[in-house]
Amino acid sequence: MILAGGTGGAKLARGMLDVAGDDLVVVANTGDDVEVYGAHVSPDPDLCTFWLADRIDERGWGLQGDTFAVMDGLRELGVEVWFNLGDRDLAYGLRRAQLLAGGGRLTDALAELGGALGLRARVLPMSDAPVRTVVRSGDRELAFQEFMVRERAAPPIDDVSFPGLQDAAPPPEVLAAIAAARAIVIGPSNPIISIRPILSVPGMADALRAARAPVVAVSPFVGGRVVKGPTEPFMAWAGVAPDAGGIAECYAGLVDGLVADERAAGVGVPLLQTDTLMADAAARTRVAREVLRFAEGLTA
Repeated sequence: MILAGGTGGAKLARGMLDVAGDDLVVVANTGDDVEVYGAHVSPDPDLCTFWLADRIDERGWGLQGDTFAVMDGLRELGVEVWFNLGDRDLAYGLRRAQLLAGGGRLTDALAELGGALGLRARVLPMSDAPVRTVVRSGDRELAFQEFMVRERAAPPIDDVSFPGLQDAAPPPEVLAAIAAARAIVIGPSNPIISIRPILSVPGMADALRAARAPVVAVSPFVGGRVVKGPTEPFMAWAGVAPDAGGIAECYAGLVDGLVADERAAGVGVPLLQTDTLMADAAARTRVAREVLRFAEGLTA
């Protein structure tokens, strides 16, 4: 089982599929979800789904070979297109919005859409109730996609909040997967905006602590830097160092081990130091295998 958000988490999930097979369960961050163009877009669950179904575009997001005729048409009509969606990507978002408007759960909507792509593993949302990541910059409150896409993650970060948490809970499928897992891996994702929303869902952290399986986190830092995304400024806002030690601090009291490509003293848990760069399929599988072997050693 893997907790994932962003490209790093999705890449490791794809490696895990080669190692764990169809039993793999991914719990994805839904704090990035956005309603746009009449569609309900779930960037992190869809990113994981596209990677796991081997349908990810070479850009690292969206569906392979997608077209953008609808976005081009909206621009011709004078619509501000700040969130660019491929035509088939938009179709998935429109179908998801339709299912949710009809009273369906996000869990079931993700299952239907994953099935349409031939997905073997399961991608589950952290909550069926809506939770949104909001970044405050000065006197402005920006939904996460507005901050990341429209503003290009440029404004200073003064606060991060997750409206909707008070009404959220892990879906029963997530709790069952945690209880049945042989190993639980926190992917090399941004710990503040990709993993913290998952862990903040009421009951999620308690379920992870109660799990029989070891919980292992993978640091997103490779060669002292994050491969992609604004992890450093969010960790600076949170007051933790942008390195493996800071990752260990983010997950203190929750994880039983840490995987990183750098030496890190005083992390408080067993450390596996290994090359965590996942530049191709072979590297993704290797990292997944090493992480699972490390977790199994903690169990022993």
